Amino acid sequence: MHPTTASAGCHWDGSPRTAYPRRPLRVAATSPSRLLRTGQSGRCRQCGHRIDWYQRADQRPIALHPTELDTSQTPASYRWHLSGGIAHPHSDGSAWCRIPHDVLCPEHALTTPPGPYLESLRRQLAVRTRRLIDTGQFTPASSAVCEAASRSRRDRPVRPVVQMLLGRYLADAPLDAIRCVAQTRQRHRCPQPVLDPSRPRGAWTLLPATPQRGQLTLPATLMAVYDLSCVPYAEQLRWRTQRCPTHAATPGAADLALAGWQIFDPLLHTAHLHTRLPHTRPTRCEET
Repeated sequence: MHPTTASAGCHWDGSPRTAYPRRPLRVAATSPSRLLRTGQSGRCRQCGHRIDWYQRADQRPIALHPTELDTSQTPASYRWHLSGGIAHPHSDGSAWCRIPHDVLCPEHALTTPPGPYLESLRRQLAVRTRRLIDTGQFTPASSAVCEAASRSRRDRPVRPVVQMLLGRYLADAPLDAIRCVAQTRQRHRCPQPVLDPSRPRGAWTLLPATPQRGQLTLPATLMAVYDLSCVPYAEQLRWRTQRCPTHAATPGAADLALAGWQIFDPLLHTAHLHTRLPHTRPTRCEET
């Protein structure tokens, strides 16, 4: 008696094996957001719970709680809804809404009471955070340690301030560690950095910490800024969209992550103000 080996097109019991073709993820040309939703979930650095990143109408990111909540038990000021991949700060008239994670984060202090329903959810998340810490599955980020590391490494700011497109932005990583946000053909995030030695570079310079429109004035002080104003407009736009030179030439490629830029505010980002230039700096814009 010889064993019977199933063919490659059938299961062990002889039933046909169905192979579904893999469909690539694409973004519709009419979509208001060029961001793929896959890979946009993360963990809060303060409490360790899951968050979903979305873009607002002004292109700024916002972290929303992954679960929809009852609109009748959620204050109107906390209600958000999604439309075409864009988060809007109001309700859409349905019985469910989304809510910013900061409202429920147990490590984030609220100025006004959120109500009994949301306060109960905050206590539940606080218990889960303590359980994660006690079991060693989560270690909360210490802002004091990050600030000390940023101040002790003046030659390489952890979160530098970059001036481009007539505005100033705070990066989420050192200049040489800012990664491209585009998706590769293997459905992974591009590992290439935005900073390319073969492209025109900016220059570190000391500029006044002048506020932008709508921000309060500060005493006259100089701060270290990586100035990209002297490079071509296309290069500044590549930095703003946070793409490597390869993906900057292929605008059809979707983004797999949000750009890490934040509009720089001298009052909110005082911990990232550097009054000294890095040790190694060009005196003018470098060109190829």
